[in-house]
Amino acid sequence: MRIFTGSTLAACAALWLGAVTPASADTPVTYTEAGRALFGFSVPDYWVVRTGGPREIEDTELGDLRAVARVMAIRPLTDDNVWMGFVSPAGVKSIKDGLQYLEDIDKFLVEDPEVTNTSDTRIGGLPARVIRGTGTRDGRGINFTASVIDLPNGRVAVVVAILRNGADPAYVDDLNAVFASFRATQ
Repeated sequence: MRIFTGSTLAACAALWLGAVTPASADTPVTYTEAGRALFGFSVPDYWVVRTGGPREIEDTELGDLRAVARVMAIRPLTDDNVWMGFVSPAGVKSIKDGLQYLEDIDKFLVEDPEVTNTSDTRIGGLPARVIRGTGTRDGRGINFTASVIDLPNGRVAVVVAILRNGADPAYVDDLNAVFASFRATQ
């Protein structure tokens, strides 16, 4: 069992509860596939955006490859304790399929995950399933929020937010502002 400091626990609780407070998030970004816009969100000031194309990663335990769609990731410019990634995998058409996709790639995101809460909600006005929990990554404790958002036209967006233990609790406001800015563009 983990014992969190007061500030870390408060930060995680705010992220887990979906509290949205005003934060600076004013650079619009659009996730596209083959020139087609699927969704957009706003990136906070002093955060960086990194993108990568489709690729395959190997599951070393099973020796097979897992396809990973184009990933768009954001993080604070000066702090790698916080990370948020977006993907819209081809062929994943429903929240149920998105949850299966998360199960297929979860070991690449979080080691020893413990789900603490699962809820159905709306993100950007669209149906979504949100999974919250704890685990480790690179040997450090983390809190995570994984969301599967039902996009129009048989697509989903999978969004994962990682907050390492010891991260500045102020980043929770930025993460929540990004979630609040999410909109489908189809």
